[in-house]
Amino acid sequence: MQSFFRCGAAALAVALALPSGPANAQAYPTRSVTIVVPLAAGTGMDSLVRIYGDKLSHALGKPVVIENKPGAALMLGAAHVAASAPDGYTLGVTTSSVMAFNPVLYKKVNYNPDGFAPISLYVKSPFILVVGQDVPAKSAADLVKLAKESKDPLTFASTGTGTALHLAGEYMKHRFGLTMTHVPYRNTAQSLGDVMTGRVTFSFAEAGASIPLVKQGKLRALAVSSSTRLPNLPDVPTFAEAVKVPDFEIVSWHLLVAPSATPKPIVNRLQVEMKTIMDMPDVQTRISNIGLIAVNMPSVEDVQKFIASERDKWSTLVKDLGLVGSQ
Repeated sequence: MQSFFRCGAAALAVALALPSGPANAQAYPTRSVTIVVPLAAGTGMDSLVRIYGDKLSHALGKPVVIENKPGAALMLGAAHVAASAPDGYTLGVTTSSVMAFNPVLYKKVNYNPDGFAPISLYVKSPFILVVGQDVPAKSAADLVKLAKESKDPLTFASTGTGTALHLAGEYMKHRFGLTMTHVPYRNTAQSLGDVMTGRVTFSFAEAGASIPLVKQGKLRALAVSSSTRLPNLPDVPTFAEAVKVPDFEIVSWHLLVAPSATPKPIVNRLQVEMKTIMDMPDVQTRISNIGLIAVNMPSVEDVQKFIASERDKWSTLVKDLGLVGSQ
């Protein structure tokens, strides 16, 4: 009889030690999953999340709800996800801004950039180096040469001090030892409008905003900032190709994350599902149409190494520019 009770107690201990509820990947999910998007509905990021969110819903067998939380330079959404219960039911999209340079650029951020569990690094968002039609430079190499030889500093536009587009211009300036003047604007329409009219020499611009203007002949694309060419601008070289600097790449990127304490079986389940979804031909096509570049999704360990290298790259630049805590 004592042996029976000992066996029963042992069995109960084992049962209690087994993961239950959302910690068990086989039981997860039992209800809807929310993905927090830090930009407004209708943006390129939002459109892509809705594409894979629908497919993830089918894969998980539960609704996937997209919740837009724009504001505070993408940090409002990040803070919400970081503070959420680590149970796999609140996920979020973060970017290079949130993970790599905002923590150095801003006096205060209300989240820990290490407070996330990476699930899927799924796209890179390249920038297009554009000039007005009256600028004599016909290539990125020409623009660098023009900047070095010009009596007056060239000007470059961005959507505001400390934004990814501003830091892209500063990275180019820093990398080639150029003297150039930054001109911040309130929005993309204003900045590209002044590039078109020649009031500003050039800008790095988001693909979605600039490609239509390039195809209409209102802007000239000199290079793309990614390490690979864009399918919808196949004749435009990468910056690395144009200036013969193989390691030159300036991109934003989209990363699906969960709060850091989310159980590993749930993170692993979501990673497997996202890899399957992002490899689908129709998803790949829609990524290209938005002007983004699909990433052959690396392991969680590789993602962590990539984030660390990006953080080092951008924080070093922010420090060199004297912009630490400037926002």
